[in-house]
Amino acid sequence: MSGTATGSASKDGNRYLVVHGHFYQPPRENPWIESVETQDSAAPYHDWNDRITAECYARNGASRVVSTANRILRIVNNYAQISFNFGPTLLSWLAEHASLTYQSILDADALSAARFGGHGSAMAQVYNHIIMPLASRRDKELQVRWGVADFEHRFGRKPEGMWLAETAADTESLEVLAEHGIRFTIMAPNQCAAVRPIAAQSKTGEKAAEDDAAAAAEPKWQPTPNDSVDPRHPYLVRLPSGRSITVFFYDGPRSRAIAFERLLDSGEGFARRLASGFSAEQPAEPELVHVATDGESYGHHHRFGEMALSFALQYTEAEQLATVTNYGQFLELFPPTREAQIAEPTSWSCAHGVERWRSDCGCNGGKAGWNQRWRGPLRAALDVVRDAATPLLAKLGAQLFKDWNGACDRYIEVILDRAGERPCAAEFLERESSHPLNKAEEIKAMKALEMVRQMQLMYTSCGWFFDDISGIETVQIIAYAARAIELAENLFGSKGAAIEPAFLAWLAEAQSNVASEGTGADIYRRRVKTLDVGLEQVAVHYAISSVFRTYNEHAKVFAFDVASCSQGVQSSGRGRLISGEAEIRSRITHECERFFYAVLHFGDQNIAAGVKPSYPGMHEALERFSAATKAAMLGADLPGVIRLFDAEFGARTHTIHSLFMDEQRRVMKLILNNTVLEAENNLLHLYEDHASLLHFLNQADMPRPAALTLAANFAINVSVRRALESDPVDTAQVRAALGLAEQDHVELDRQQLSFTADQRMRQAMALLLEHPEDRVLLENALAMAEALAMLPFPADIWQAQNIWHVLARRQHDEIQVWPADAKLFRALGETLGIAVESFLAADQPA
Repeated sequence: MSGTATGSASKDGNRYLVVHGHFYQPPRENPWIESVETQDSAAPYHDWNDRITAECYARNGASRVVSTANRILRIVNNYAQISFNFGPTLLSWLAEHASLTYQSILDADALSAARFGGHGSAMAQVYNHIIMPLASRRDKELQVRWGVADFEHRFGRKPEGMWLAETAADTESLEVLAEHGIRFTIMAPNQCAAVRPIAAQSKTGEKAAEDDAAAAAEPKWQPTPNDSVDPRHPYLVRLPSGRSITVFFYDGPRSRAIAFERLLDSGEGFARRLASGFSAEQPAEPELVHVATDGESYGHHHRFGEMALSFALQYTEAEQLATVTNYGQFLELFPPTREAQIAEPTSWSCAHGVERWRSDCGCNGGKAGWNQRWRGPLRAALDVVRDAATPLLAKLGAQLFKDWNGACDRYIEVILDRAGERPCAAEFLERESSHPLNKAEEIKAMKALEMVRQMQLMYTSCGWFFDDISGIETVQIIAYAARAIELAENLFGSKGAAIEPAFLAWLAEAQSNVASEGTGADIYRRRVKTLDVGLEQVAVHYAISSVFRTYNEHAKVFAFDVASCSQGVQSSGRGRLISGEAEIRSRITHECERFFYAVLHFGDQNIAAGVKPSYPGMHEALERFSAATKAAMLGADLPGVIRLFDAEFGARTHTIHSLFMDEQRRVMKLILNNTVLEAENNLLHLYEDHASLLHFLNQADMPRPAALTLAANFAINVSVRRALESDPVDTAQVRAALGLAEQDHVELDRQQLSFTADQRMRQAMALLLEHPEDRVLLENALAMAEALAMLPFPADIWQAQNIWHVLARRQHDEIQVWPADAKLFRALGETLGIAVESFLAADQPA
């Protein structure tokens, strides 16, 4: 570890700055399929994780420093310059769905360790953001152990610090952190009760009288009411166990200014506001100004906030306002000389302690006339599930595992290896089980462990944070509880089944502010139970979707493995029949079953599907069904096929509505493609046939018929979109269509065209990245960039700029020569908004 801080020091050497970002989103996966389904409120993105990644998480991994002319001078990884924590459940989503962003986060920890004396800037977080003071001791331990294990798995080192959800803390929570080797945490200034200097320790061997005198001279505690703790110093908190932990109480006014006072409108203003937190005179001892906010402030809540952060940090160092560091390095250089007592239980987002997560305390989003009386019954309902299930699980766990609690602690190993889960789970069960498990016991063991995970997820804090029980975050935690209840019924029969009525009794007391939503019990029945998915529903989904996609013999369908045992296809005109046998296996619980299926597709959305679980004589029945339907199809006897279908499956038939949401939308898009194309062409022809008349009306300043105006608006937007989508881009058509838009007073669809432009520019740059020696690809990318520059609104070319940076960095590192043609490549950079000469002069690998 380094004994001195690195980077540009402050002018007097005693001023240090840390900016902490708490990056977090609640888990959003459907608990039955372990996948985030479409969230329309996040449009045009697939879901809120996807949207906030685009607006914040990705952008902080490649933030821009720009000139006064808004040309890019540098691209920097903000995470490498700040202190940060990411929620483990969010990191798991990023690893699968946004790998480049995920890698930028991991890289940042290594880069910051090199910069800050061996101390990485990443902090761990309690696993799924539960309010620790409201959790049982056992749940506190599991949250910390899983959080630590997740951190070590991803960052390859032990965490020094850990973020507590909502900074909510009590003494027991800090005890658990210290017990697991956590050196420090961050809290709000209102969470400090009193402080005093750390007394000098008595020397070994001194007389008792001297010890008594030293004790009498021990500094007195000074209360810190109204957020009056001095945040510029770390504080040691001594714990009843004899352990201790350091707490950094962040600067409240400056942190609030970031979130609520538009401090991120100016990078220079941001830097100077932070620097104003230091003593006016030269400090006699090292001072730390540090702020903590939701990381989403930098780009999501405040557009371009990540750029303000980049500029502020660069400006701070250039002007020597302070030495930028992180908590780990500062703690090593300057151990606490003061100690604190915490106020408990408290948090950073509730003026009433932790009541926001259990009562109608008044802390909410501020909807007039609404109340949050539903919070108490919701927590009581979840406690019913936990308290009823815990002893049942302990009894079963003692039968299956050598050490049930230890197995739960280490189940995180399986959670973190879902991609290769069977080998991992098999090794885990072999190591942890009390005896060799048969298949039924293996499934019980996995269900019991998964039930523990669901009971952790159901306490995710976001379920109480917002205004109403009908919000998506609250429905999500109710869904986790529903999955836990279902597993309890599977495992414990009537004892498990008894949990749901007691759970619903409490939910019935939780009244929504939205009259149409009813109570929590109504929401459970209407919006949660409909999410329930079993192996048969997966088989139905697989059968229907096989009409519209080709699966490999071994396929993954969300959290399930599907093995095709046999499949046959028969066609007659537009009609098609697919029948076969498939084995469905849950990668989570290891349940496994075979199904016989058949799908009759009449064209478009008209589908009938039948699925039956395996039964004695199924193979013979399948052969008879296949032979009979084949004959009927060859004879073009579709009514005969339908009769055979009904006779075999009866009431067990399904339609396209049985597809899971994302696949249903994908299939409907495929079905609609031809229809939409036909409609677009008709409107284009209508506009083209009457364009001259429309021009005349515009020039004569005469009213335009609504039908022609509608056709013109649609046709011109389609023309621009198709020109951008053509390969290579049709620059002449883009220019012509934009000219018509101006002439005919057509409003362009900025959102759709910007999205299309971004996708096409990224595709062009991705191809160039793969084949940088190809001059044609370079010319195509430049043409695309020039076409986008014609648009009367800024297109989002952020990812294209990143790829240009990667290509430029390769040249800088002498990995290869300039791609294709240096002059064209520089022109591409300039067209993409990069000040190429300044950029190349300033940019160094970091």
